[in-house]
Amino acid sequence: MGGVIINLSVEKTHQAFATLSGLSIEEINNIVHQEAFFHDYEKGLISDADFRNHLRESMRLNVKDAELDRAWNAMLLDIPMKRIRLLAQLKSNFNLYLLSNTNNIHLECFNEQVHQLTGFPALDQYFHKAYYSHLLKMRKPDVEIYEYVIQSNHLVPQETIFLDDNKENLAGANKAGIKTFHVQQPDQIFSLF
Repeated sequence: MGGVIINLSVEKTHQAFATLSGLSIEEINNIVHQEAFFHDYEKGLISDADFRNHLRESMRLNVKDAELDRAWNAMLLDIPMKRIRLLAQLKSNFNLYLLSNTNNIHLECFNEQVHQLTGFPALDQYFHKAYYSHLLKMRKPDVEIYEYVIQSNHLVPQETIFLDDNKENLAGANKAGIKTFHVQQPDQIFSLF
């Protein structure tokens, strides 16, 4: 989803946390690169409250949830309407599934963006089924998440293509036998369809 459908800027979240905390971008990067914690949050192993409290402790913040959420969501930019139209077109011609590493705070934010843009309550509307890492308790690039989607929908891996902006996620899909396409910039998807 991120970097393919939704425009992203992780740097905007780092900057927002630096502004809130008074820490340098380098210090924020060091905190954010404690991957195990963030991966656990994407796997739904950590509650929103525990996630926020960890951010408060690690960045020495004394701010309300809404301020933390705003900073965390700063990376989620816009969803161009032309990508929404492409999804609607693809769904009418193909089995279309969304598989995203995400979390509850981001899910609420981008679904609100979709609602404001389209009137639909969620991005899920544009897919036959949407799979979110925090709800599945699995995340990309672990092969188990791809196998779960394949088995749940009776897909033939060799007849399935997975698009992602992250090479590690593509490698995980390849291990599950799925064909892949590396999206290096979001509008590249228009050259495929």
